[in-house]
Amino acid sequence: MKLKVCGMKYGENIKQIANLQPDYMGFIFYERSKRNFEGILPEIPKSIKKTGVFVNEYVEIVISLVEEYNLEAIQLHGDESEEYIINLKAQLDLRKALFIKENKLQKKKINKHIISNVKVEIIKVFAINNEFDFQLLHPYLNYVDYFLFDAKGKERGGNGTKFDWSILHKYNFDKPFFLSGGIGLEDSNEIVKIIDSNLPIYALDINSKFEIEPGLKNINQVKIFKKTL
Repeated sequence: MKLKVCGMKYGENIKQIANLQPDYMGFIFYERSKRNFEGILPEIPKSIKKTGVFVNEYVEIVISLVEEYNLEAIQLHGDESEEYIINLKAQLDLRKALFIKENKLQKKKINKHIISNVKVEIIKVFAINNEFDFQLLHPYLNYVDYFLFDAKGKERGGNGTKFDWSILHKYNFDKPFFLSGGIGLEDSNEIVKIIDSNLPIYALDINSKFEIEPGLKNINQVKIFKKTL
């Protein structure tokens, strides 16, 4: 079971969480979010996949931020269509091809630039409630690497609320998914049950329930959760 810590914002806190070696760290690039990330991203271990979280953003801006921060995953938290994702993947592939060609022409060793030599994962988010129809996911199956299921709320994530996980038993696809939405230390027993359900859960995504303030994570709580997980 993988662990993603999302909504990282402050440099020293980012380094402290990185020392705990989560599998993913999420950085929100959405100006209306209290956890909007700007500035310099400190060096973190290469084993941690840096994930950019976007909401209905222009593909060109997504690409530019993937390049700027060497992102290894893109989390789409808006109303992005399958056509949007097809276009995004095409642009990523084009930039990758151009970068490799440029490096060969310059006879330089290809560096670790993310678009040049590493597949950028695509994670599509869906807000879930008791009436959610999982057949809405069908058009996305061939174009995303993972789904992420979050609770519906006022904000685009980070609301600190859970949805009824029992609805996940209606999920009948093999595509693995991240489970998100108000997960806290108190949910350990329920997490064990959902993991034992044989659903294709790939990762748990934690955020607001582990915060001192928006964007600032409680190191000890995350450490306890990771150890429990």
